[in-house]
Amino acid sequence: MTLASIDSYGHGFQVKVISSLLTHKVFLQNIFDILNEEDFQNQAHRWIIKEILKYYDKYHCNVSMDVLKVELQKVENEVLKVSIKEQLKNAYKASNEDMEYVQEEFSNFLKNQQLKKALLQSVDLLKEGDYDSIKGLMDAAMKAGSEKNIGHEYLKDVESRFREDFRSPIATPWKAINDICQGGLGKGDFGLFFGSPGGGKSWLLVALGAFAAKMGYNVLHYTLELGEEYVGRRYDAFFTGIDVDKIQNHRPEVEKIMGELEGQVIIKEFAIGKASLQSLDSHHRKTKDLGFDPDLIIIDYVDLLRTKRKYNERKDEIDDNYRATKGWAKELDLPIWSVSQVNRAGAKDDIVEGDKAAGSYDKMMIADLSISLSRKRKDKVEGTGRFHVMKNRYGGDGMTYGVQANTATGCFVVEEEEWDEGDYIQPSNDPFSNSRFDDFDKGMLKKEFFSVKG
Repeated sequence: MTLASIDSYGHGFQVKVISSLLTHKVFLQNIFDILNEEDFQNQAHRWIIKEILKYYDKYHCNVSMDVLKVELQKVENEVLKVSIKEQLKNAYKASNEDMEYVQEEFSNFLKNQQLKKALLQSVDLLKEGDYDSIKGLMDAAMKAGSEKNIGHEYLKDVESRFREDFRSPIATPWKAINDICQGGLGKGDFGLFFGSPGGGKSWLLVALGAFAAKMGYNVLHYTLELGEEYVGRRYDAFFTGIDVDKIQNHRPEVEKIMGELEGQVIIKEFAIGKASLQSLDSHHRKTKDLGFDPDLIIIDYVDLLRTKRKYNERKDEIDDNYRATKGWAKELDLPIWSVSQVNRAGAKDDIVEGDKAAGSYDKMMIADLSISLSRKRKDKVEGTGRFHVMKNRYGGDGMTYGVQANTATGCFVVEEEEWDEGDYIQPSNDPFSNSRFDDFDKGMLKKEFFSVKG
C-alpha cells in the first residue's frame, strides 16, 4: 500500500527521490517509462525531473551537474531559478540513509499510479465490452516499473563509457602505480599487495587509507592482526611523519592534523579465525546506518577470515574467501584493498613473481590489481625494496619500481622510472652463489663470528 500523492510523503522523501534519480542509473532506468514530472507538485522538482528524463532519453545515463548548470541559465523566472538551485543542492547533499526504502516505495507509488490510470480508462471500455483492451491496459500497468537493466548496452551507453567518473578511481600515494591502472582502484575493484612477513604489508594499507582520507574519502579499515588503537597510531605516524614508537609524545601534532583532515577513518578489529566476510558486511551495514558511508574498504587481511563452510584443502578455503571478497566489492560498488603473504622462496627473491603467492596462486587471478613488495634482509636495514606489478586489468604489468620504505611512519616513496633489471641478481643453482649469500650477508656473518669469538 502506498500513499495517495507524492506530497503525502513529505519534502525530505522527495529530495531523496531526486537524489537517487541523479545518481543511480538502474533506478532511473527501471522507472523511466512511468516517471512523469506531473506527479510532483513543487515547480522546482518538476523542472529537475523534466531535465532528468530529457537527458536520459537522449544519452541513456544520468544527467550531470554541469549539464544542469547550463540548462538552469535558460530559466527566465528568477524566483524559480533560486528554488531549483536550492533543491539541487539538497539533492546532491542528501544522505544515502534509507535510500533503498525510498527507491522501493517510490517505485511502488508510480506503479500504483499506473494501475489507477488503467482502471479509470477501463470504465468506458467495460461499458463497450472491450475486454481485450482492458486486459492490455492492465498487463501494461502490471509490467510498469519492472527491472530493465540487462547490462551495458553498447550502442546506447556510449556516453557513460566516456565519462571520467564511470570508475571513480581512488588514487594511491604513488604516481607510478596510478599511471598504470587509470588513476587507482575504481568501483568494485579488488587490489592486492603481496609481501614477506615483516616486510611492511600492513603499513602499505595504512598508507593507502591515510592518503585516501587526506583526499576527502571515508575509509573503513578492518584489522585481523593488529589492535585498533595501534593501527590508529600508525595512521598518526603517517599523517605527522613522526615514528610510531614516538608518536605518543606528540599529541598536539596529531590533533592539529586531525583538524585538517577532510575524510574520516574508522578502524575495526576482528579476532583471527572468528570473523568471516559476513561479519565485515554486517559491520559495514551498521556504519551506514549510523551515517558513515565509506568510499574505500581495507582488509588486513583476507587470508585470516573464516569461511562459511569447511573444505578439505586450505587452498579451497582461501579461494572461497577471495572470490567472496571480489564479489563483495562489486556488490558494494566500492574499491577494496588487502594484502597477502608470499611463500618462503618468494621472501628470498629480489623480484617476487606471481608463482610465489602463499596458499593459492588463484588469489592473484581473482584480484584486479596485484603488486608484490620485495624486501630482503638488506632492504629492511637500508629502507629499500621493489614493487613488481604482477597483474593489472587496467593496463600493463610486469614492471618493477624501486621503493624507499620507512616502516616507522608508513612512508613509501616509489620511483617513477622502472627499476633497472641489470641490478637484478639472477637465481643460481649453486648453493653458495651470491643469490643466497651476498656481500651484505657475508658482512653480517663476519660480524657475528668475531662477536662470538671475542
